[in-house]
Amino acid sequence: MSHLIPLTIARFAFTSLAFLTVDSMRVLSGIQPTGRFHWGNYFGAIQQYIDLQEEDESYYFIANLHALTTIRSHTNLQQNTLDAALDLLALGLDPDRAILFVQSDVPEISELCWILMTGTPLGLLERCHAYKEKKARNLAADAGLFTYPVLMAADILAYDSDVVPVGEDQVQHIEVCRDLARSFNHHYGEVFVLPKAKILDNAAKVPGTDGEKMSKSYGNTIEIFQTPKTMRKTIMRIKTDSRPMEDPKNPDEDHLYQLYSLFASNTDRDAMATKYRAGGFGYGEVKKALADAAESYFGEAFQRRAELEAHPDRVREILGDGAQRARRKANSVLKRAQEASGLRP
Repeated sequence: MSHLIPLTIARFAFTSLAFLTVDSMRVLSGIQPTGRFHWGNYFGAIQQYIDLQEEDESYYFIANLHALTTIRSHTNLQQNTLDAALDLLALGLDPDRAILFVQSDVPEISELCWILMTGTPLGLLERCHAYKEKKARNLAADAGLFTYPVLMAADILAYDSDVVPVGEDQVQHIEVCRDLARSFNHHYGEVFVLPKAKILDNAAKVPGTDGEKMSKSYGNTIEIFQTPKTMRKTIMRIKTDSRPMEDPKNPDEDHLYQLYSLFASNTDRDAMATKYRAGGFGYGEVKKALADAAESYFGEAFQRRAELEAHPDRVREILGDGAQRARRKANSVLKRAQEASGLRP
């Protein structure tokens, strides 16, 4: 989405989502490097984003500026940013087909954010979910969190995207972006494309180890690139019900089966469902099958990541090349805004 940004800029661990924008020619998705990616990040967002790299133009950025709202460590932010790049490349992002870059390496975004901020009503930001939730819980909220939606709007508008696929909880961010773009266009003429939200209806619902939605905030995640031994230990600790082994069970209501279904082939999935309905098995058997399936599923990604990790300069080269290519597009949009507002002749 490392907090994945969808569009939102998903606060996955990608507070993964991340954020994604798509039109007939261009795809843009961002991921916050606020922690290691987990299964929920991958099946809920990353997998879909990488599938979209077949578009004519695909932009993927690591949203380190957004991550500053939660990370206060130079070392952690640097390492998380590198880890996010390594993970995305290992999971299938192809730098020959897509553009991968770090958000702060495109300074045009920060200037565009300021231009938008000068016309942003305080009341609009006060109504945004993240700020309201912190305020309601009497938690400290800094200016970075308060103005977070404006930076997100700059991320979207800088690439002239028409459609933004998002989860339902992210629609508000698109509406804020549209409000800011509409206001700017009203004052200065047609500068920005007004994006539209497209609700993602096929995002995988990934349960955590406790059966709730997999989320860093719930402490119920299974990281993608933890060692196989650690992964198996985590899987064996997945909570299950206390029904006797011989009792038939409904696979559709069992989160362990739901996790297994993410990795298994149709044949294996159907066979496991039949076993659930017949009864006479233990959950330990399912956990072992899940661990085997997950290890096989991510096996090639593990190998690619190890190869990439041995050549960090190559990864930095990919990020640097991606930033140069992204800047060309962002600069053209920023130039339009500068000329319209009077910052340029």
